[in-house]
Amino acid sequence: MATGSGAGRASVRPVDRPRGTSTARSKSVAPRRPPSPARARPAADHDPTADLCRVRVALRIRPKNADELAQGADFDTCVELQAECKKLKLKKNNWASESYQFDEIFGENSSQKRIYEVVAKPVVESVLEGYNGTVMAYGQTGTGKTYTVGQLGKEDPSERGIMVRALEHILSSMSLETDSMAVSYLQLYLESVQDLLAPEKTNIPIVEDSKTGEVSLPGAAIVEIKDLEHVFQLLQIGETNRHAADTKMNTESSRSHAILIIHLQRSLKMKEENTVSIPSDAEHTLPGDLPLVLKSKLLIVDLAGSERIDKSGSEGHMIEEAKFINLSLSSLGKCINALAENSSHIPTRDSKLTRMLRDSFGGTARTSLVVTIGPSARHYSETSSTVLFGQRAMKIVNTIRLKEEVDYETLYKKVEDEVDHLTSDMERQQKLRQREKMQLEKRLKVSEAFLHDLKMTSTMQIEQQQLESFSTTQILSETTKAHEKKVGELLRQLEEEKSRSASMKGHFNVLEQQLSDAQSSAQFQENTARELKRDLSKVTEIFTNQVHSLEGKISQLMSEKELMYKELKSAQAKVQDEARHRQSLEAEVVRLKRSKTDNCAEESKTLCGMVRSGSGLGSEAFMSKSGNFKETLASQRGTISKIFEEVGLPNVLALLKSEELEVQIHAVKVVANLAAEDINQEKIVEEGGLDALLSLLETSENTTIHRATAGAIANLAMNVSNQALIMNKGGAQLLANIASKTDDPQTMRMVAGAIANLCGNEKWHAMLKQDGGIKALLGMFQTGHTDVIAQIARGLANFAKCESRVISQGHKKGRSLLIEDGILSWIMANSTMFPPSTRRHIELAFCHLAQNVENSRDIIITGGIKELLRISRESSRDDARTLAKKALNSNPAFLKEIQ
Repeated sequence: MATGSGAGRASVRPVDRPRGTSTARSKSVAPRRPPSPARARPAADHDPTADLCRVRVALRIRPKNADELAQGADFDTCVELQAECKKLKLKKNNWASESYQFDEIFGENSSQKRIYEVVAKPVVESVLEGYNGTVMAYGQTGTGKTYTVGQLGKEDPSERGIMVRALEHILSSMSLETDSMAVSYLQLYLESVQDLLAPEKTNIPIVEDSKTGEVSLPGAAIVEIKDLEHVFQLLQIGETNRHAADTKMNTESSRSHAILIIHLQRSLKMKEENTVSIPSDAEHTLPGDLPLVLKSKLLIVDLAGSERIDKSGSEGHMIEEAKFINLSLSSLGKCINALAENSSHIPTRDSKLTRMLRDSFGGTARTSLVVTIGPSARHYSETSSTVLFGQRAMKIVNTIRLKEEVDYETLYKKVEDEVDHLTSDMERQQKLRQREKMQLEKRLKVSEAFLHDLKMTSTMQIEQQQLESFSTTQILSETTKAHEKKVGELLRQLEEEKSRSASMKGHFNVLEQQLSDAQSSAQFQENTARELKRDLSKVTEIFTNQVHSLEGKISQLMSEKELMYKELKSAQAKVQDEARHRQSLEAEVVRLKRSKTDNCAEESKTLCGMVRSGSGLGSEAFMSKSGNFKETLASQRGTISKIFEEVGLPNVLALLKSEELEVQIHAVKVVANLAAEDINQEKIVEEGGLDALLSLLETSENTTIHRATAGAIANLAMNVSNQALIMNKGGAQLLANIASKTDDPQTMRMVAGAIANLCGNEKWHAMLKQDGGIKALLGMFQTGHTDVIAQIARGLANFAKCESRVISQGHKKGRSLLIEDGILSWIMANSTMFPPSTRRHIELAFCHLAQNVENSRDIIITGGIKELLRISRESSRDDARTLAKKALNSNPAFLKEIQ
């Protein structure tokens, strides 16, 4: 569909060869006049060389929606796909069915990419070759037409629809230097053509060329495209301006027909079959090759879905919209029926939709149609109507034609540049000739002056030669005398050279004597070298004796090392005694924990393990109530510090690599206790303690080592710099692996505590999720152990709080990473099942998730509104109640659900 008359002459001719082949153009003997502008060749029924192309129809069935999935075994389908045969079996009931053949059948799991390659790609490639094309989606409302055609898929490229993929294909195939592409984006709303890229343009007229029958929209905006980012911007603007509404059949039901028109112009350099006749004196101004351009257009049509008022629940103005939609679709169906039956009258003027699609059905465009249906037997009549529409469209045959135009604008610019070049060249030649004339005149004047001077000079030279001939004799006599004098001087110099040669011979004799003395000195030096060699052998012998002495000292040091190892064994025995003492303390803590109220439960749990939720190993409030236990713990730490000072951190870390299991166990427990103190953490990391712990966690199969190592890593993870080292060295993935392999509750508690501490830094959320940390955290819930679940709840609260803070500061957008792992379902099922301390963390996690507007839809679907209302009224914590009220009052979606 052209949107304006093109400049220059146009030659529209039907295809006279298959796609992908080329034929040679014949030259005419005598020049003829060029064809008149925009004159088309005869129609296909009068031209046997025209290319007839049938409308290709594909069928796509959408997956079951939420309502259909909720029916479960009671769901009744009316369709059965036979993809291998490209057939659809439509069942009216259990005993009556009909089969239909299509060009292609797409099931529920068919990808957007495959649909584009089968349905739209052949049409796009035809448009790139210079033919018009149309890709259209037809079907009942809610069956996926807009998803198939207009899905942007900016974040997920696999979700992109036909519009984006077609524009991307064209951009990758065209040359930005010689080709151009522009788009118009329109909607037909209430039988009025409106511009989606310029919403102020409404009721745009449709104009038909009386000679060519070509349809144009002169008032529509045409925007030139240069890159894919511009494509996304324009399609986003059009999608925003398009009319849509919420119905029972579709939450975002399109209320208008959308038409994307892509205008493509490609340069084609080739000789014209009929040579243009030009005057002989102007032959040098016109090129032998006329520049040709291929002009084509591609229509991508997203039709509004047909609907029934009793099923869609339309009311008020929506009924008026549905009436116009159904009327335009009915007019389109009449045209399809008339074309399929080869009727003499095609009612294309009954609707603006059929006028705009005049070239797509029965015209000169290559057309592909995708019909979309749903699986439910409830909509059997609509599905049957859609299938029959596609069957009738398959009977339509179009005559596709190639449209070529002489690019007179480029030719005019070329001739104009040639004229300018010749004009400037002629002016330059004239100036050059004028300059040469002036130079010749100047040289003539100089020559005349030179001739006059030459005459004067000749006269003076004759007079001077007469004077010189008189003095020549006198000069010759003086020269002879000077030569005689010079010969005498040369004889005197020869005598001096003879005497100098005699003195040089004497000097040579002296040098020979000095050479003899030098040879005697060399003999003396050789004797000295022999003496030095004997001295060197003596020094070597002394050095060998010293080496033997050093070897003896080394053996002595080895014995001292064995003695130190025995002392270290003694220190290990002390550590074992301390471990047994610690176990008795843990038993005492368990007894005290049972006697305390729920408010003290969280503090006593923290004291039992090495995982710290705050600062230190335990709660200061609880330790103030248990004075005796505080003294015992201080004594235990003092003992460990004393062992640490005596043995040294490098020696303790070296024991982590011991081949004896008991030595490894006690060494890792010592490191875990040392890591509980902030002052020791930096030393442990600097000495390679973190690397040793991670290696031990990866290689060891012992549950006790796993538990103590996870506790040590949990303590180190309280430091921000240590968190970066743990994540970059794969610590989260190792912790997740341990969680998946162990069934020991205490080990899981340590692992959950370590992951919970890592959740407190938003920089590592994405890597923590990628390494399986979040999935492992939720997986440990299956143990049912109270302490493990408490750490899980604390980790989720840390994660959600940090994520909420980053989103509120504007540093991040999008759904929460926790939601993708099903955290909302877990919270809904377990929010009231645990002690108050654990329940408080779960409530805080949920309230922080509710602060993100992007999570609203998921929270509503999982029934989270009721949970927010409960927290805002019944939670024992003021901060949880405040967050819940804030989320309910600030989110429009939540307010709508409450109302």
